Amino acid sequence: MMRLLDAADTHRLLDYPGLVAALRAAHRAGAVPQTHVNVMGEPGADNNFISLVAWAPARAIAVKLVGVFPGNAQRPDPQPSVQGIVALFSGETGAPHLVADGAALTFRKTAADSALGADYLARKDAEVLLVVGAGGLAPHVAAAHCAVRPSIRRILIWNRHHDRAEALAARLRRGAGIAAEVDAVPSLADALPRADIVSCVTMATVPLVQGALLKPGTHVDLIGAYLPEMREADDDVALRAGRAFVDTRIGCENSGELAEPLRRGLFRREDIAADLFDLCAERHVGRASDQEITMYKNVGGPHLDLFTAQHLLTRLD
Repeated sequence: MMRLLDAADTHRLLDYPGLVAALRAAHRAGAVPQTHVNVMGEPGADNNFISLVAWAPARAIAVKLVGVFPGNAQRPDPQPSVQGIVALFSGETGAPHLVADGAALTFRKTAADSALGADYLARKDAEVLLVVGAGGLAPHVAAAHCAVRPSIRRILIWNRHHDRAEALAARLRRGAGIAAEVDAVPSLADALPRADIVSCVTMATVPLVQGALLKPGTHVDLIGAYLPEMREADDDVALRAGRAFVDTRIGCENSGELAEPLRRGLFRREDIAADLFDLCAERHVGRASDQEITMYKNVGGPHLDLFTAQHLLTRLD
């Protein structure tokens, strides 16, 4: 029987401790699904419609159909910028198992992806999390990082529009299940030296995170830059890190976070040290020392939708 899950059900069933554990197990298993991505753009606008397919033969097929409309938040009736559906099918018969809210599943799997990376790359005693950006993904990133680092005692929120940072901080304080203190900060330059983990969830095309301001041992989690012309971190982050970690090597150079350093020789392809498959299978140790600055690019991909939808199906049993 096919199940239809709305946003509330999808959020409720994909709790972060459980989802991070499921993503870890899926990556540790080592089988990389076949994937295909198709992007259609609206002429003269930033709107895109994307279809993503992942197929793990004999196991499962996931299809995501999603619209990315950045202007939705500014509409008279504000809506998420990412909306759509994710369908999971049997890999043995092709029969549909479930259809889940695409925005909710995307928020959850993206935040859990970064949290899983942080579990290997952030210091075990990390206490201060700085979230750069205050959009729909930001509260999920905060919750997911706290799930893998219960040592976090303070969360700082920065956004170009300070009122949005204040609104998010108030929302997190009211009831997101987060024990840490939460504050909106007006100055990113003042906040960066205080952070143990910096997680960026923006649409920036000009770098926001200045590597020169990071203290030794900081983990930098970069989520937003999904096109070559987009960047959230400057060259100094790449230079001080000396290498990069990614969730997947497939398509990772399409992000300006890696494309620019590679093009200009700040990184070599060999300096992409490991992906989540390597980290979860313990083929790479991750962080080398408490003083190392680590840089993680959350690329995403259809395989993560598949892993997440498979976990969601088990939660229905």
